[in-house]
Amino acid sequence: MTSVISYSPAYTIVPTYECFNRCSYCNFRVDPGKGSFLSLQDALDRLQKLDSNRIAEMLVLSGEVHPSSADREKWFTKIHQICELSLSLGFLPHTNVGPLSWDEMNRLKQVNVSMGLMLEQLSPKFLETVHKHAPSKQPEVRLRQLEWAGKLKIPFTTGILLGIGETSNDIAESLKAIAIIQQRWGHIQEVILQPHSLGTHQESNFPSFNPEHLPGIITQARKILPESISIQIPPNLVPESNFLLECLEAGATDLGGISPKDEVNPDYAHPTYESLDKILQPAGWKLKPRLPVYSQYYSWLSPSLQKAVLKKEKALIN
Repeated sequence: MTSVISYSPAYTIVPTYECFNRCSYCNFRVDPGKGSFLSLQDALDRLQKLDSNRIAEMLVLSGEVHPSSADREKWFTKIHQICELSLSLGFLPHTNVGPLSWDEMNRLKQVNVSMGLMLEQLSPKFLETVHKHAPSKQPEVRLRQLEWAGKLKIPFTTGILLGIGETSNDIAESLKAIAIIQQRWGHIQEVILQPHSLGTHQESNFPSFNPEHLPGIITQARKILPESISIQIPPNLVPESNFLLECLEAGATDLGGISPKDEVNPDYAHPTYESLDKILQPAGWKLKPRLPVYSQYYSWLSPSLQKAVLKKEKALIN
């Protein structure tokens, strides 16, 4: 019997790498004032080169601008415009840009089929270590974002970060918090189990997560999380083919967005569909593309977004 493992054919666009947070393991950010904002013309030039028949998800991934910064509205407007541009060119936006205000989330809901924010870990102890210089990583801020997404009926992706000094109890508490919110609102599509992987741009020489622990954590997550939530693992951070299969057997159901570059982990290239299929197919797994919004949430979207989703779904099937 063939089992299905899903993935999202994706492309990542970054409005800015500038970020006021300074997580010690980050390989993405640059200091505020040392980067730039992507122009709409540059965004258009990039997107027009893509095949909208092969790419479903436009992941809008950005560094964070401080909520009280004079550049906050400029930053948010650029994100909104990129989402509108993506939709006009036949892509489905999924935005993950850090914590947003209620109003910002409500406005982005109109131009996104889904959104996301990593919980990372619930314990406040990380504010004294890897998140010491990252104010928006306060657990209550991130939990509030998950709650707001539920209240606003935004299909949502979240996840936890592994390998930053967490214990098994820390992992369990983070997953339980996600499970409680899902039982309340039912809007969480996926939980990502994200292994920290040592990169060349991070501030401290923080070691990579030991991948031997991942199957056990997947099993733990499957026991805690409702069945309605997909468990996602990034295949570029699980490089050994036998080990990837072990993770799937443990309960992982999705491989996330597969795009030309992993902006969060630029030292780890994404595999291609073809290379993954060569691993999965002989072991009885069928690799299946999906949209960035799951079908049970289509009715939550505006009529215009529903139209875009159905059009993309038809193209993806064909």
